[in-house]
Amino acid sequence: MKKAVQQIMLGTVTGSESQARETLRRIKVAGYDGLELNRFMIHPTSLMVRMMTRAAGMPTGNGGKLDWHALLQESGLAVVSLHADLGSLEREADKVSEEAKSFGTDKVVITGMYRFDYSDEAAVRELARRLNRAGETLRAQGIGLMYHNHNVELLQVGPGLRAYDILLAETDPEVVNFEFDSYWFTDGGADAKAWMRKLGARMKLWHVTDRGSRQKGAAMTPILKADSVELGTGNMDLDGLKEIAVKNGVGAVVLESHKNWIDSDPVKSLELSAKWLNERF
Repeated sequence: MKKAVQQIMLGTVTGSESQARETLRRIKVAGYDGLELNRFMIHPTSLMVRMMTRAAGMPTGNGGKLDWHALLQESGLAVVSLHADLGSLEREADKVSEEAKSFGTDKVVITGMYRFDYSDEAAVRELARRLNRAGETLRAQGIGLMYHNHNVELLQVGPGLRAYDILLAETDPEVVNFEFDSYWFTDGGADAKAWMRKLGARMKLWHVTDRGSRQKGAAMTPILKADSVELGTGNMDLDGLKEIAVKNGVGAVVLESHKNWIDSDPVKSLELSAKWLNERF
């Protein structure tokens, strides 16, 4: 199973060619096999997009100005998948699929929907239909489509029915599969292992981070706020999750966290997480 880093972790440490080269070198030395790229981070983006992602704790930096093909080839890191948005797939599927192929991957992942009401049953059913149509288009070009969850898919749309239930039931396994993020479902109060078992072979990629707390000096209250932490330093049953991921046959495990890095350093953070990954994969 390949071990990869989600590019969203690297916005602050890939601002120039030399900085990006050093960051990728350390990722490779730490034991990772590749990256998962985001289209909005490998192309120039507007100031508004950069401001919005920074406000969300996910700064994109200046990586959109860099030659990622050259940087990755030099680093020896592979691309396990390419994140895209559904609108782009619906408008320009050919362009997205060709870009994925140019990086040597046959996997495109929908990163989730913005300004979308996951509590609206009709809207979620329509989303499933849209995913099917996009998946059919990509399959004809030799590309597999996956959907990446956050926690909003746990919203109830009816008695005993959640948005994610609809996406699983009403998407065609031949054209739509899943990149499961166990952190976000755990954050949402769900049993991530149960959902992974339900996904089975449709779980093609595993997004992972740990969840716990890190004391940061004196505070008004001794109660600690939970957040993402490095693998093996939190409270999630990562070994139990790993066993299911392996049984499901996932092709890669992808590390992703947006903040709360040790010493506020994303590279130190991914290096620490690599110790847990290297012991198990």
